[in-house]
Amino acid sequence: MKGLADEPNYSVALLEGATALSDVVENHIYEQTLAEKNAFFVADLGVLMRQHVRWRTHMPQMRPFYAVQANSSLAVIEILAALGTGFICTSKYELELVQGYGVPSEDIIYSGVCKQLSQIKYAAKNGIDFLVCDNEAELRKIARCHPCAKLLLQVATETSSEGDEMGMSFGSKLKDCRHLLESAKEQGLQVVGVRFHIPSSCDDPQAYSHAVSDARCVFDMGEDIGFSMTILDIGGGFNGSETQLKQINSAVRPLLDLYFPASSGVSIMAEPGSYYVSSSFTLAVNIIAKEVGARDLHGNLNEPSPNDEPEFLYYMNDGVYGSFTSKLADNVIPAPALPKSGVSEEPVFASSLWGPSGDELDQVVDQCLLPELSVGDWLIFNNAGAYSLGPPSTFTDSPRPPVYYTISTGDWFEMQDAGITQDISMKNFSLVPYFLHSSQSDEALSVPA
Repeated sequence: MKGLADEPNYSVALLEGATALSDVVENHIYEQTLAEKNAFFVADLGVLMRQHVRWRTHMPQMRPFYAVQANSSLAVIEILAALGTGFICTSKYELELVQGYGVPSEDIIYSGVCKQLSQIKYAAKNGIDFLVCDNEAELRKIARCHPCAKLLLQVATETSSEGDEMGMSFGSKLKDCRHLLESAKEQGLQVVGVRFHIPSSCDDPQAYSHAVSDARCVFDMGEDIGFSMTILDIGGGFNGSETQLKQINSAVRPLLDLYFPASSGVSIMAEPGSYYVSSSFTLAVNIIAKEVGARDLHGNLNEPSPNDEPEFLYYMNDGVYGSFTSKLADNVIPAPALPKSGVSEEPVFASSLWGPSGDELDQVVDQCLLPELSVGDWLIFNNAGAYSLGPPSTFTDSPRPPVYYTISTGDWFEMQDAGITQDISMKNFSLVPYFLHSSQSDEALSVPA
């Protein structure tokens, strides 16, 4: 496996003994307090392996294809490739990134609803044949630029066509699928399967059951028209919890066994993205400014209080145009925690958290309860790995925060026993012991993701 020639190598801190991830966060806060007080991530790469083991335990019939847009950090891509996942890419940047680590083209699916002609041509030139499509305009572009493509027809689900804003525009309705299949046939394209997507906001596992039934209908249509339908992609929407995996498996497995038994030869896959990376990353941000207002200005607080109780507005050195970009898609950012060194029993006040831009959209957390903080204090956002580390942002000239990768000795030895480390290129991967408050170790680790 090879790394990208134009990207720097990365180092991973080996945590020995009783050293915990929180100790590493505290250590870097200590170092940053003495320096520029920049925001930073700390990543536990062992979580990727543990999530993969959990997936194989509860979803053994489905091969995971990692959604790269969830987090495109180099270490994440390399370790998941070593674990044997496939990859879902939505742009040329992601295709190049994944191929740069030697991932075979047959393990890559080019998704995205509206694809640029140049990027379809790039996929064709580089042997990336699996593409997702859900409308006639895309069919015509693909027929023109990638006639040998193998298409997955994206089908709208009941959930994505009603309540989910992101899903409303995506996917062909079941009643329109035959027309699209016939159009693909007329243009000489090959349709090999079906993809659907249930958003993570859906808390009804039965939505997967309805979608699998619809997929079977589209398979039958395709086979009637003359296509060899061999792939079912149940999409993403996995939030990372073991409970959700069990619920989805219980809802889906009986229908998969009925409609797509192993004897059918259909390969079944899914697209976990946040599932792998959300709990792997912790983000530390610094308070750079502070305002005080009257609590009764908003009128939407949960509990009434005296008019003279203050409400604090804190401005952080990272915001929605940086690591909290998912807020722009109406995702809720959980309230942060204080570093261990900042935990106190002081009274808490209504607070809101803002990014550094001053833009009215740059509100990260609408309301939370925090003790009164000062400029220079730190906040910790756990479960910060999803949709926080993508391509460089076009909204800001500021570099994205550095990532300090870690792994415990126990997780590293398990990866060795499983043979995973053999597939990680030591040209890209440097394992170094971690020592608290050691400037030498920090210097070795402070490289971009």
